[in-house]
Amino acid sequence: MALKATVFKARIQLSDMDRHLYTENSMTLARHPSETDLRMMLRVLAWGLYADERLEFTKGLCEDEEPDLWQKSYSDEIELWIELGSPDEARLKKACGRARQVVVLAYGERAVPIWWEKNEGKFRRFDNLSVLTVSDEEGESLAALAARTMDLSINISDGQVGISSEQGYAQIDPVYLKRA
Repeated sequence: MALKATVFKARIQLSDMDRHLYTENSMTLARHPSETDLRMMLRVLAWGLYADERLEFTKGLCEDEEPDLWQKSYSDEIELWIELGSPDEARLKKACGRARQVVVLAYGERAVPIWWEKNEGKFRRFDNLSVLTVSDEEGESLAALAARTMDLSINISDGQVGISSEQGYAQIDPVYLKRA
């Protein structure tokens, strides 16, 4: 029998001083049985970094043709495609051809440098691709905030992200390996 997704509820208060964006959203997150708390919370981080009224979570791990998050225009064109992990060059080439902007949020301090070294030259030719990473320590503190019901406060200033909840606090300093 197939395992079902675990449902998480989040109320997020976002204060992005860098973009002068202040909003409060309630959302439901479905965590795939194979997904970790870290990966789910990185999806929340990505949402905070690129928040927009049309940015939405997709079927993600359940659908090969979709990213983890995307933002579509009113005419259904993909404006923003966000991937988590270490996607291969073919997947990113396809994403860069389909979307106006593509972002990869890579994680795993041992895996990311190997993946980046192998693909950096190929990725440099994609003008609409940004790649950023977070440290394992930051990821662990972010994953520790996961709860079935979450009240999160995300504050972004000068590129630094502070996320707080009843479970604690995480500070994330994303490092850009490549900016579009």
